[in-house]
Amino acid sequence: MNTGPTAAQLDARLRERLQFTSLEVIDESFQHAGHAGANGSGFGTHFRVRITSQLFTGKSRVQRHRLVYDALQDFIDQGLHALAIEAEASPQANPI
Repeated sequence: MNTGPTAAQLDARLRERLQFTSLEVIDESFQHAGHAGANGSGFGTHFRVRITSQLFTGKSRVQRHRLVYDALQDFIDQGLHALAIEAEASPQANPI
């Protein structure tokens, strides 16, 4: 019986949906003793996402976070409890 998604599942979804230049998904569930997902089962409820994407260019922090939430909505519906998001726009290539 699982208690939530895995970091690998979140990573795969974000790779599929967002045009990232860097991506890191960290399961921080173990830091939340007493919460479901803090049991070492490999499934979690608390994650940190660090992502850089050209899709975030010109977007506010809230708009960047919304893109991440939208990509992961079905995981949220299935019990993803906490998601810390660090979302940055990819640096633009400097014209020569």
